[in-house]
Amino acid sequence: MQTGEDTQGLRKIIDLTRLISLVILSIHFYSTCYQAFAGWGWTAAVTDRLLGNLVKTGLFRGLLKAKLAALLFLLISLLGVKGRKEENIGWRSITAYGLTGLLLYFAGVLIFYWQGGNTLVALGYMGLTGTGYLLILTGGAYLSRLLKDQLSKDVFNSENETFPQEERLLDNAYSINLPAKYRLKGKTRNSWINIINPFRGILVAGTPGAGKSYFVIRHIIEQHIRKGFTLFLYDFKFDDLSVIVYHALLKYRGNYPVKPTFWVIDFDRIIHCCNPLYPESMLDITDATDSSRTIMLGLNRDWIKKQGDFFVESPINFLTAVIWYLRRYEDGKYCTLPHVIELMQADYDRLFALLETQEEIKVLINPFISAYHNNAMAQLEGQIASAKISLARLASPQLYYVLSGNDFTLDVNNPEAPKIVCMGNNPQKLQVYGAVLSLYISRMIKLVNRKGQQPCSLIFDEFPTIYFNNMDSLIATARSNKVSTTLAVQDFSQLVKDYGKEQAEVITGIVGNIISGQVTGDTAKKLSENFGKIVQSRQSLSINAADTSVSKSTQLDSAVPASKIAALSSGEFVGIVADNPEQKIALKMFHAEIQNDHAAIKAETDAYKPIPQAETVTELDIQENYLRVKREVERLIISELKKLEVPEPVKPKTKKSGAKTCKTVPKGRTGKELGLEGKAMSL
Repeated sequence: MQTGEDTQGLRKIIDLTRLISLVILSIHFYSTCYQAFAGWGWTAAVTDRLLGNLVKTGLFRGLLKAKLAALLFLLISLLGVKGRKEENIGWRSITAYGLTGLLLYFAGVLIFYWQGGNTLVALGYMGLTGTGYLLILTGGAYLSRLLKDQLSKDVFNSENETFPQEERLLDNAYSINLPAKYRLKGKTRNSWINIINPFRGILVAGTPGAGKSYFVIRHIIEQHIRKGFTLFLYDFKFDDLSVIVYHALLKYRGNYPVKPTFWVIDFDRIIHCCNPLYPESMLDITDATDSSRTIMLGLNRDWIKKQGDFFVESPINFLTAVIWYLRRYEDGKYCTLPHVIELMQADYDRLFALLETQEEIKVLINPFISAYHNNAMAQLEGQIASAKISLARLASPQLYYVLSGNDFTLDVNNPEAPKIVCMGNNPQKLQVYGAVLSLYISRMIKLVNRKGQQPCSLIFDEFPTIYFNNMDSLIATARSNKVSTTLAVQDFSQLVKDYGKEQAEVITGIVGNIISGQVTGDTAKKLSENFGKIVQSRQSLSINAADTSVSKSTQLDSAVPASKIAALSSGEFVGIVADNPEQKIALKMFHAEIQNDHAAIKAETDAYKPIPQAETVTELDIQENYLRVKREVERLIISELKKLEVPEPVKPKTKKSGAKTCKTVPKGRTGKELGLEGKAMSL
């Protein structure tokens, strides 16, 4: 601690040292330019005698010794100077003053080579040397004002928010490894995003154009197929991702012990048919309940938040009863969604007469029959009409054709018959197609989430556009069954809008691996909180008339602030990964730019060929199948009512066409699979 006396003593020493420097320089000028001083009449016997004694010491002989001594004392005096700090003083100005001063200070001797009078030579020498001396003094004064600890010029605190990341490649039989680059304290370093346990769930978030598909999902597809996974893909904008799946399978099909078959469900360009209500997969009435809930909530998204209400549960129960009736009728001969839709359109007296024949569904239809017998038609219409109106939107010949066929089953990860299945949606027909695809997904997940199956990868592009009620349970329970689930969303608010706040929070909270591109709002805030905080250094500067102080401190602050997540570039991702007990990852968090070989990807993409058609389906085939479903339901009603001795009007027979049909759950029928070489192959 400095006292006032210490400061005064130091100041006197500095002043004395600088005075000695000036005296030495003045005597040097007097001795060197003596003739000029004599001409000016500025000499005296006393000074001449004193000068003679000083010259005898040897200090003032020549031009260099005295100047060096004066400069030395000047520098000593500058060491103790404590000037008021200024933030705008830099090394460049100090260096300029110092070098210019030294140049003039020592270059003054050149003036003696000038053929001028004594007066001009003396004035020139003293002027140049004095100017150099003052410039050195000015540079030294500025040096004392220089801030030794400059404040950071990083306006956005980017470098301070960098942190070490995983640079090792951690590979295993199931991992997904993404090469990346990140910054650490001003340097760019190579890293790896290692998703070594994809079975704990993968959530990929990012606004449109953030690079979810190009930088993340395409690598998940290619690496999982390369490692022998069976795969299910929900392709929102068919066939952007399905083409990648198809060509990855062509490339790596030799890696499978049993070569997988490739199947596509697309309602705009019919390639394959599949019945999601395949009777062998409907083991009990709870399967029918799950299917009816999925299809009704998929068609009426606002019902998701109203589950439990009377006018929501009533149509679900009614649809359950119809599905289970067809499942029990002749061992599921007509257990398809098109037959369900057509059967529901029957008159109440005929329909209820049929449904009452099944003991298992009497408890479900009892409220409807009671309302019908009590002439509470308004209540009955409110209970049933919402189901009939919603399902009427699915009464399309193309949908009927795809939904009533049986080319393949949905046990994707069956080790004896592995499958790669792509299901395409159409953004322009989202509400209708999304509900049907939700039913496919619901039934498929029940079949894949079983023990003893092949590793399976489920990838959902634009996940909020479909509805699946138990996604949180799938992620929580499918890990032990080697089922990897990848959910791609644009924003968490999408999940809240379509699934409700509670279920959306469960889905986003249960996922172990999170990869996020640019997102904004509450999503960015939540991710920033999940990523936690890191130790960051802080500096503060205080300048006043008496002194300048710079203080340093460290504090915990957000590793990736929400504002930074909202400003990520395309291909730049933040996130956190999960590890395994036997393969630990200390640095789980990352903020990096995923590296793609753009030229190689473009060349590979340009070489892609469209997914081939398995067999040609004509408009006549589609229309004939549509009419066949209607005829089969009508015959079912008539035949069953005859057994109950209920008279039915005679209907004229419809002439059958010779067109091809997509048969309904046939026993022993084998569908045609889209061969990898473009040929039809039996399953």
